[in-house]
Amino acid sequence: MKIRIRKSSIKRVRMCGFRKRMRTKGGRAIIKRRRAKGQKLNT
Repeated sequence: MKIRIRKSSIKRVRMCGFRKRMRTKGGRAIIKRRRAKGQKLNT
């Protein structure tokens, strides 16, 4: 059986959420790249 890491959804959102990405220049670049790629879900 695999060991599954349970991380709370609040922690996940704060760590790798859309708003967190938009705060930094690098994060905005990630969003831009993913939009260019045609990703349905960007974060």
